[in-house]
Amino acid sequence: MVAEDAPTPWGIALEGVTVRYPNGTVGLNNVSLDIPPGSMVAIVGLSGSGKSTLIRTINGLVPVSSGVLRVGGATVSAARPGALRALRGEIGMVFQGFNLAGRASVLQNVLVGRLAHTPLWRTLLGAYRPADREIAYEALDSVGILHKLYARASDLSGGQQQRVAIARALAQQPKIVLADEPVASLDPPTAHGVMRDLRRINTERDLTVLVNLHLLDLAREYGVRMIGMRAGEVVYDGPAATATDRDFERIYGRAIGAADSLGGDASRERGVQ
Repeated sequence: MVAEDAPTPWGIALEGVTVRYPNGTVGLNNVSLDIPPGSMVAIVGLSGSGKSTLIRTINGLVPVSSGVLRVGGATVSAARPGALRALRGEIGMVFQGFNLAGRASVLQNVLVGRLAHTPLWRTLLGAYRPADREIAYEALDSVGILHKLYARASDLSGGQQQRVAIARALAQQPKIVLADEPVASLDPPTAHGVMRDLRRINTERDLTVLVNLHLLDLAREYGVRMIGMRAGEVVYDGPAATATDRDFERIYGRAIGAADSLGGDASRERGVQ
């Protein structure tokens, strides 16, 4: 069940955005994108392609060197630290490593998503409001893991932990969900299950979802739009389902093989991300 007061999703716009790290490395090179509210986008590329920089720049974790970045109604590239903190409270993040507190219960982990909307004293005392708990229950139910409410996070499987992480992001009642390689450490059936959850969240909640991937079959199956990145630049932007092997070869800079699909364990052995 989707909450009746589900927030209105945000769009994202980049105009000539360049990100240059202090060591001189260019993470993004003159990137321009328009991502309408409610989009389901797969961002594809190898390690160092710029896809993680793109996610972190949208979230305000990496500053823009030049160009303009707008997220919702905010110009992120000109925002002060307080405005950036407020922005992050509206953006749900899902990571490859789950980032859960292993000794805490599933419920306690998901309630972390309410921190931006909860007075500090309530957080310190663990005195969350009944409304916050209802939001957490609904988020867990939406990813099919409500029955693990009081289990310790460390006792869950990898797929279950990632679903808890998705529920934590949903508990923020976010305008955008950004997922950075959310299935890279999961087995193929579990990876498909997590991707189905993200796609369902996008369709049922009309929520803007961006997912970083390096596996072409997942990008084709679950992305509506695909953005391919290489060396900090966008080299493909179009429908995911109709992206050809030649398109992926342009993104990867080489011929594709079995290692670039979900069943290719060699991609993990090489550390491709």
